[in-house]
Amino acid sequence: MASIGWNPFFQQQLSLDEWDEVIPARVIEQHKSRVALATESGHISLQLTPNMPTLVEGDWLLLDKKHRFYRLLERKTCFRRKSAGADVNWQLIAANVDTAFIVCSLNDDFNLNRIERYLSLANAAEVEPVIVLSKSDLVDEPQMWLEQVHQMDKNLPVVTINALSPGCSDVLNEWLSVGKTVVILGSSGVGKSTITNTLLGEQRQATGGIREDDDKGRHTTTNRSLISLPGGAMILDTPGMRELQIAHCQDGIASTFADIEELSLQCRFSDCSHDTEPGCAVVAAVSAGKLDARRRKNYQKLIKEEAMNSASLSERRANDKALGKFYKRTLADAYKIKGRQ
Repeated sequence: MASIGWNPFFQQQLSLDEWDEVIPARVIEQHKSRVALATESGHISLQLTPNMPTLVEGDWLLLDKKHRFYRLLERKTCFRRKSAGADVNWQLIAANVDTAFIVCSLNDDFNLNRIERYLSLANAAEVEPVIVLSKSDLVDEPQMWLEQVHQMDKNLPVVTINALSPGCSDVLNEWLSVGKTVVILGSSGVGKSTITNTLLGEQRQATGGIREDDDKGRHTTTNRSLISLPGGAMILDTPGMRELQIAHCQDGIASTFADIEELSLQCRFSDCSHDTEPGCAVVAAVSAGKLDARRRKNYQKLIKEEAMNSASLSERRANDKALGKFYKRTLADAYKIKGRQ
């Protein structure tokens, strides 16, 4: 059980009676009408039904002795984003993850703003982030790129790798001990599936190249799969996400931009937007060359996006709750009328 991520956090959620009556299982792959589960005795398939909660790769659930759904266990961590486009809803990415490998390739796809966006998501989920700079064999001085990331946070774990080299495993093994779960995040074409294959020691995940005209990746992984590694960890390869909208992520943004948050305590106004207000310590730091103007701009952008998306999701939740109450009242009134007849 430990090899698929079972630990005391989940064990303590079971009563003594349940231990004799249920089977713990972990979601390793999700399909349209069913999920693939890993249990102590092997893999099984579970048919999804309308009355079941929304499941995502990494979830732990309980089955009865006939392999029927019993209940979902509380999640230790959960990655989620606002659904892409105009849809006002959550999209779950992964659950019960210990570490996030945020992969960015050392070519024209390298983007500090995108790294900060992924960091905000990881910090909000209270998951340890590790920045993995891939395709280090394609540049002369990978250390220069690494230092750019470290300028954001000198304590942030950052590594450079050639995903095609067996040495990739040696660099990443620090976060791949027995029972640990790692999710790989990043744009298409940065080498996520190549990293997974190298860690597995076999070509299991489909891989593809990048477009030569703009270094943008092509989608190769189309679904998420939680895969057991030879060393005892589990890794979740995710499809590339070009649009990563964040919501209910204030703490994650604050952790990612801790330097700006600290400076803001010195601003004259407590509600300073760090734009044109007098006495702004953040603007002063940019003017003095102590803070990158790009970083301040991206901080402001994420703060505004987070507020807008959070408000939209809260409104949707309130509307759904009100609609649910209306249905209950209507049903209750219908029973009263029927009782009078």
